[in-house]
Amino acid sequence: MTGEPRPGKRPPPGLAGPHVQTILGTLRLRGWRRRQRTAVLEALTTPRVLRLPGGVRLLGLYTPGTDARKGLVVLLHGWEGGADSDYLRSSALSLRAAGYACFRLNLRDHGGTYALNEELFHSCRITEVVDAVAALQALYAPRRLTLAGYSLGGNFALRVAARAPAVGIRLDQVVAVCPVLHPPHTMDALETGFAGYRYYYLRKWRRSLLVKQACFPARYRLGDLRRLKTLTATTEYFVREYTEFPDLDSYLHGYSILGDALQDLAVPAHIIAAADDPIIPSADLAALAPSPQLEISLLSWGGHCGFLADYRFTSAIEPMILGSLAGRSCGTGTTVGADVSL
Repeated sequence: MTGEPRPGKRPPPGLAGPHVQTILGTLRLRGWRRRQRTAVLEALTTPRVLRLPGGVRLLGLYTPGTDARKGLVVLLHGWEGGADSDYLRSSALSLRAAGYACFRLNLRDHGGTYALNEELFHSCRITEVVDAVAALQALYAPRRLTLAGYSLGGNFALRVAARAPAVGIRLDQVVAVCPVLHPPHTMDALETGFAGYRYYYLRKWRRSLLVKQACFPARYRLGDLRRLKTLTATTEYFVREYTEFPDLDSYLHGYSILGDALQDLAVPAHIIAAADDPIIPSADLAALAPSPQLEISLLSWGGHCGFLADYRFTSAIEPMILGSLAGRSCGTGTTVGADVSL
């Protein structure tokens, strides 16, 4: 059952629109307010390359906590983001202030890690992310191990949670912010919605692919990527040429979490979503498999991973993540609306 979104305490009118929330949320506008705190965070942070089965290498950034009882939170960024994305830094700051240790994991080919692996990133590479979380459990042996992810990172986090018990990962909880739910619908929203998002992702993806080609020139001869005019055409080309999937539809359905993908979820999971998200249609929440482990908080505002509460760009999402990790969420087993206390 999907609950009706409730308004909570809305941001001021100039910040209330979904596109304003989404666009400002991607910019480094909050960095100047916490420059000193960020410098302290980065001084405490150590990069670490995880060497995983199959020769896979993933880079992450580890920041120790101040309260061993809180354990370790693995943070996962969105598509074309990275461990140093502003929203992940901001989350790490909030978590460290609350005592948690953090590991900001770069997905393959993200965060400048193009040269670590020859094969290209794609969103169905779930095994290596599961392997990375298992490696972090063995490496740090935290009292509690939790995941928090944004957008595509939220999608990965939920898929890791569904697989964790079978591979011996003792995961305590997952929080997913605006996770990708059904990729065909997200692709359609990007192609038919506000053109700025389409151009933003195409520009960033093309730039990443050209860097990947420069790292492995004998492997990749991509030509002029501008010949691929849309995200759909670009994705279809790379699925055909560089993945094992027979077609675009098979690939996009390969990382959908609708239907029975989460029906055997054995880890408490909290999805925080926005009804006005212009990239992830919130109507898809109704198609998630019901589970006593799954809680969904649907806010009426926030855009895509924005949730900026005021003109100081205060995050409304970070207190919700902290509250969820501390067990102050809305209760499990139901899909509910949620207010945000600011």
